[in-house]
Amino acid sequence: MSGGYDASTAVMDYPRCDAQDKLAGRTRYTVDRAGPETLKAVLFRSNITAARIVRLNVEAARRAPGVRAIATAADAPGKFGLGIADHVLFAGDVIRHHGEPIAAIAADTMEQAKAAMELIELELDPLPAMLTMEAALAKGAREIHADWKDYEILLEGAKRGGNVAWEATVERGDSDAAFSRDDVTIVEGCYRVGRQSHVPFEPRAVNARFEDGRFNIETSTQVPWTVRSVTARALGIPESHVRVTVPAVGGGFGLKFDCTLEPYAAVLAKMTGRSVSLINSRREEQLTCLCRENAEIRIRSAVTPDGEIVGREATVLMDCGAYGGEQVFLTTMTAHTLGGNYRVGAVKLASRAVYTNTPPNGAFRACNGVYNTFVLERHTDEICREIGLDPIEFRRRNAIGNGDVGATGQVFEGDVLRPMLERMVEKYPYASSVESARDGWKRGRATTIGTWFVFVGPSAATVNLNADGSATLVTSGVEIGSGSMMQSLPQIIASELGIEPDAVIVKSADTDASGRDLGVGGGRQTVSLGAASAAACADVREKVLAVAGELLQAEASRLVLKDGRVEFRDGAGGSVRLTDVIARAEATVGPVSGSGAFTAPGVAAMPGCAAGHFIDAIDIPVFAVHDCELDVEIATGRVVVRNYRVIQDVGRAINPRAVHSQVQGGVVQGLGYALHEEITINDKGFFDQSGFETYRIPLAGDVIPVDLEMYEGAPSIGPLGTKGAGEVPILNVGATIACAVANATGKQVSELPLTPPRVLGLLKDGTEAIRLDHISRNWRENVISK
Repeated sequence: MSGGYDASTAVMDYPRCDAQDKLAGRTRYTVDRAGPETLKAVLFRSNITAARIVRLNVEAARRAPGVRAIATAADAPGKFGLGIADHVLFAGDVIRHHGEPIAAIAADTMEQAKAAMELIELELDPLPAMLTMEAALAKGAREIHADWKDYEILLEGAKRGGNVAWEATVERGDSDAAFSRDDVTIVEGCYRVGRQSHVPFEPRAVNARFEDGRFNIETSTQVPWTVRSVTARALGIPESHVRVTVPAVGGGFGLKFDCTLEPYAAVLAKMTGRSVSLINSRREEQLTCLCRENAEIRIRSAVTPDGEIVGREATVLMDCGAYGGEQVFLTTMTAHTLGGNYRVGAVKLASRAVYTNTPPNGAFRACNGVYNTFVLERHTDEICREIGLDPIEFRRRNAIGNGDVGATGQVFEGDVLRPMLERMVEKYPYASSVESARDGWKRGRATTIGTWFVFVGPSAATVNLNADGSATLVTSGVEIGSGSMMQSLPQIIASELGIEPDAVIVKSADTDASGRDLGVGGGRQTVSLGAASAAACADVREKVLAVAGELLQAEASRLVLKDGRVEFRDGAGGSVRLTDVIARAEATVGPVSGSGAFTAPGVAAMPGCAAGHFIDAIDIPVFAVHDCELDVEIATGRVVVRNYRVIQDVGRAINPRAVHSQVQGGVVQGLGYALHEEITINDKGFFDQSGFETYRIPLAGDVIPVDLEMYEGAPSIGPLGTKGAGEVPILNVGATIACAVANATGKQVSELPLTPPRVLGLLKDGTEAIRLDHISRNWRENVISK
């Protein structure tokens, strides 16, 4: 029940109202919305990885035909970032990565802007490039940010130093004592993963204009309020001078959970007094993508003969690239992912965002949880092999549950993960997996578990009732393709107000009209915006029932909104149309509207055990169990997935069809990460994979139908008991594929992606073990001491 109303009325397979337009190509994205009078902008980017700028001369380019303005570092001196203000809009004195913007040009046509770039004179003094985390952390390594000590700290509590942009740690209990016990087996492993590119079908794009003393930015983003804030910081202006609007977004997956192109277009719009459009080419999008970061992990555990994990220590190195960016924030995730899934006695975890002279990385669906789950589940299987315990039984004994303490000391509520695991094994018994692989192939199966969480944070909503009985929802929510704005939010509002979802109008984001919001990502849209919307509906309902009570001569508490009418809760007495109540309200007290807000209530962590974290404890855990069977071709190393099964914790699935769609898409994206997608950086600091010819994403033939079972009823503070469903489907995929390949081949799998050459190397024993000598086996030596 929600607000006295039957929550089941919200549950339906409500279709997307925008589906036909998107399929027919009628939807207008940011890339489609620049008018013929709009100037075209390009970024003059560095083609070298690390250098001092000796001289920059743009005068010849400024005089080129059609050029209206050129902006450089002098035009946008402000620094910005997450946790630390270390990022500049333009390279002014130092170039830190290939593709770093040095100038922005606005011209009448794209051809003129590109021609002007050829006239820019740039003299550089090359610097030694730190292209790997090992090089960046080596003793005596050149500091990529020589002035790091002078940067403004935006969140206190983390340790920093040299090429370590940010360090988040967890220390709970006495792990030294745990590892010193004479009854434990110590299992240790090193793991490595590469970068993954988001590849949304709409690249990053922005249209900007400057009028009435304010910047008006129309952009393809997941975070309009972040764009507002960062643009203001970069240009040194009040946030109130920036308005951000967002039309439909052609996919994001976390790539657009940051401000990137918007300030460049804004500064050019002010300089020219004209509208300016800036759109990444597909090549730019790939080479400067805010990828899922590459990472290196060392982990060890102390385990008793019966499988109790009495101690665990791990160090995660996350390559943030040339600037801290999202990786500073994402260091937080390690505590809740690599430190998740299982009850553990004593814990030491360190997560370090490391500067390198490579393009900055960013957020990507389930962020570092994808590779931390890969590491944790592969490590778990290695533990089982060492102590001789069945992997399913080990997980059943140790899966985190009601009353268990997490890595940061929070106490979990509800038994969710263990019943999900048991359901998977019951539904697909291992005893039935007896079919042998065909000649020339090896077959493997694996079952993994995963822990993720919903980002909550602040959201606001306003609901206006219209004269015809419809409702208009005003939020800063963004339609990025997941369907929340088109499905779950109309369903929640319709349920709360007793109308049909078709009668709910959802406005696109506008920071001038809607309240502040953290952004769309982390599975938070249905939960946070849904809760704020439900609160706004409660405000509306109170006003409507008060007026209806006068019309029906009854106390408001006896009335209910249902089927577009106000009627008595017990079914007795008369009723009145909602439109008549609205008309009466407008005549007596004015139009009916309501506002609501929501934010993280905060879950307690153990004081003093977590440092440098943005989130010490998780408000809404989300769990997943994945299972797959696959074949490995012995001659080539090719992996073919035969079937894939998911049991996902959804809280309450208010739109089961939409959830299934998200799970199917997330698994396919995860298969790309596990098997195909790999970005390598050459010795010049450039991505080797500059486009679809060399970067292999899943194709139609790679898609395998996912067998999904939704696990409902787990505790959640979301409206109607909902949890976010879009983020977690990718979480376990790399782990499940890796464990199944290890089971098929009998080899240690310690690296993703599992491309055919890499798997073939495993089969032929031609792959050297990953050592990671730059991460000490002594955990204390991996963290900053002061």
